[in-house]
Amino acid sequence: MDLEPITESKLIIVEGDDDKSFLIALIEWLGLSGIQVIGCIGKGSMPDVMRAVAITRGFSDRVVSLGIVRDADENAQGRFDSVCNALRAAGLSVPSQPLTFAQGTPRVIVMIWPCDRNEGTLEDVCLQSVASYPEMTCVNQYFECLEDQVLEQPRNLSKGKVQAFLASRPKTYPHLGVAALKSCWPFDNNAFDDIKEFLTQL
Repeated sequence: MDLEPITESKLIIVEGDDDKSFLIALIEWLGLSGIQVIGCIGKGSMPDVMRAVAITRGFSDRVVSLGIVRDADENAQGRFDSVCNALRAAGLSVPSQPLTFAQGTPRVIVMIWPCDRNEGTLEDVCLQSVASYPEMTCVNQYFECLEDQVLEQPRNLSKGKVQAFLASRPKTYPHLGVAALKSCWPFDNNAFDDIKEFLTQL
């Protein structure tokens, strides 16, 4: 598996391009430096990426901190256990719980988002950040209308609501991550506090 060169001392592995773009935007907003984000092609490739990263040139002599970020989906504990299994298979340190460092070289920390729930995705965190926006009243009414009309709804309702919210903006963007790079999400909202703490302590 070909990976981009490792150029920074702090490394984060995430599930996909949206997650990667979102974190890059938040890192820039926080004014942090020295952090590199590597995106996987879907959830299933994350174990392979971890193994590849661990043997990539520059990893052992450059990286001091490694963060792994995954969606909780329907089972936060199950996703955390899956990440821990992948870390073991890659010969990396395994933390005892999310948002706690496993000591070793490099230090390893895992974040399962949303951090305060047993299920959900990054989309749920972003929706929480704009829950008080008047546009969200319209977004929620739209999906309530679909339900009232007994019409098929998106398989992932949170993703659908994010798309509807982004379509409501004066300038629309097709993806959550692209929207983050264009400052569409209010990073000063406390919905992002756990993520910001994760990044600053990395």
